[in-house]
Amino acid sequence: MTIRFDDRVAIVTGAGNGLGRIHALQLAARGAKVVINDFGGSRDGTGSSSDAAQAVVEEIRKAGGNAIANGANVADYEQVQALVRQTVEAFGRVDILINNAGILRDKSFAKMELADIHAVLNVHLLGSMYCSKAVWDLMREQNYGRILMTTSAAGMFGNFGQANYGAAKMGLVGLMNMLAIEGRKNNIHVNTLAPMAATRMTEDVMPEELLKASRAEQVSPGALFLVSEQAPTKLVLGAGAGVFSAVRMEETTPVFLGSELTPEDVQAHLEQITDWSSAGPRNDANQQVGLFIDTAMKAFKGA
Repeated sequence: MTIRFDDRVAIVTGAGNGLGRIHALQLAARGAKVVINDFGGSRDGTGSSSDAAQAVVEEIRKAGGNAIANGANVADYEQVQALVRQTVEAFGRVDILINNAGILRDKSFAKMELADIHAVLNVHLLGSMYCSKAVWDLMREQNYGRILMTTSAAGMFGNFGQANYGAAKMGLVGLMNMLAIEGRKNNIHVNTLAPMAATRMTEDVMPEELLKASRAEQVSPGALFLVSEQAPTKLVLGAGAGVFSAVRMEETTPVFLGSELTPEDVQAHLEQITDWSSAGPRNDANQQVGLFIDTAMKAFKGA
């Protein structure tokens, strides 16, 4: 079945360059009306310009598509609200939000200043939360919405010199977990993309051979699927260089150690506690807590 976005309205943040630009171009090519949001700052978030966003709009219009530009800073909630108002005034609704905007201020944790921490968290985590909050009621009223977060291997698995970025990116997985649960009854699906692509964000951190093989065009198809009518919800999709994977949080089978415990008891049973051959996913926090309660109650009853 061909995935189309006719009559759908999409907001793509950070769409003036890189992945966001390709997401927007591909959405427009498949029929979506697209709002190209880009603050126009440099990679570290300084400066601003509307040139990049407007250039993408012109590119879409020349191809016969429909798009408008917006220069909101996603870290400013008032500007984000204005972005959504502009979208509704122009196109009447918001069906799709791709939270793609991001900046980098990489340093070792010892050298990282508070300003570097705040700036990165504000754009990646708060920016995505602000944009999602601003469209949430509209999507609930429509009984339809597709929201995409953008995470990173740095957040999920760790990477030297990116404590601010990694913390923000892992926070977005947590945000997806919550919104996917709350949005389900209103047909709002929330997913997360973990991209690997050659963009200005990665040009000096990826090997040249991999940069050549990792084009944004090989990632965006995953993003488009995750914001389509056929999209699942609560999925983290890894994508890069034509390679795709799914990522999930898992937990080992809970182990009851007793009611009266010492640190030595935990140490003695660590191999059993960390037996990953027994691991499995949890649908939500209630399931995880329920497993702990069941394990304890069985032990108390001598089962």
